[in-house]
Amino acid sequence: MGLMTLDCIYQAPRPPQANEKLVAETAMMAAGGPATNAAVAFAALGGKATVMAAVGQHPVTALLKEDMAQMGVSIYDLTPKRQEPPPVSSIVVSQASGERAVISRNAVGLQVEHQPVSLTDIDVVLVDGHQMPLSQQIATLAKSLGIPVVVDAGSWKSGFEQVLALATVVIASANFQPPDGQDALTYLQHLGVPHIAITQGERPIVFSDRNQVSQLSVPTTTVVDTLGAGDIFHGAFCHAWAGDFSVALAEASQVASFSCRYFGTRTWVSDRC
Repeated sequence: MGLMTLDCIYQAPRPPQANEKLVAETAMMAAGGPATNAAVAFAALGGKATVMAAVGQHPVTALLKEDMAQMGVSIYDLTPKRQEPPPVSSIVVSQASGERAVISRNAVGLQVEHQPVSLTDIDVVLVDGHQMPLSQQIATLAKSLGIPVVVDAGSWKSGFEQVLALATVVIASANFQPPDGQDALTYLQHLGVPHIAITQGERPIVFSDRNQVSQLSVPTTTVVDTLGAGDIFHGAFCHAWAGDFSVALAEASQVASFSCRYFGTRTWVSDRC
């Protein structure tokens, strides 16, 4: 559960400079956001995924709903009567490096308070921190039911400490910086998180499996586009995880690396799955 955006993705030689117009080599539109892309990966690998996000009734949301239907992902709409447009992300992917530049509204103004939620027939919960009050509610419920809670900690967000303390697994990026400049791994260990991974792009993953720290090399690949690779990693991890933390991390790393060979967040699916 978390964020759903409309992603407008362009492949160009580089991001535009001030007062400059560029012609993109190619472009695509798709539903985006960390939880959304993770759900797509989970479904593409054979899982049954539902993404909980604020969607609403604006005409643009028809694109989001159609994309999710095509990818086999169900939507639990947190704001079914909302008339305003969904958050929009504009992304430029540089052709030479595959690096991306993103501007987005994210979930600002879309925070949803507690509401009745059932976790019947749910095997794993993934939260991305973009709906913090509801994330805490669902993580608390999941923990009480013995359902693993995986947290995508891409960057620090206000109130995150309440959700992180309920996590079974935290997968953080190198950009995740806890308050007061604390080391991310140490901070998460002190919160009592049993399984922690810090991804670092092409550098090895640092992970802690019940306080036993190790590293895992990531596959080398030809990079066309890094957009959504972390989200795909999280979805693939949730699909692969069956108790052996390092094995699931390795499988997720394989899938995420494979996705980087393709432009956008969808084209990898038909060749991989």
